[in-house]
Amino acid sequence: MTMHIDEVLLKRVMDRFGFASKTETVEAALKEMDRRFRLEELLNDPVEWGENELRDSVAPGYDPIAMRVAESSGYHGHAPEK
Repeated sequence: MTMHIDEVLLKRVMDRFGFASKTETVEAALKEMDRRFRLEELLNDPVEWGENELRDSVAPGYDPIAMRVAESSGYHGHAPEK
């Protein structure tokens, strides 16, 4: 099997991610594409949860309002208004 790969692109990816060989670079790229494909399939697969699974997916004592009140009064990355 003969492969024609853009040598400039291959070198750029090798240098950027520190791969030691062309084979290692191509294998990593294939694994990443496969990972993305499998993740997309997983996210597109409908989840059919029954009432019990939905109820059990949240800790019994979880109170989002109490959690919000308990948070610091920080502005979450925004400067306080003057």
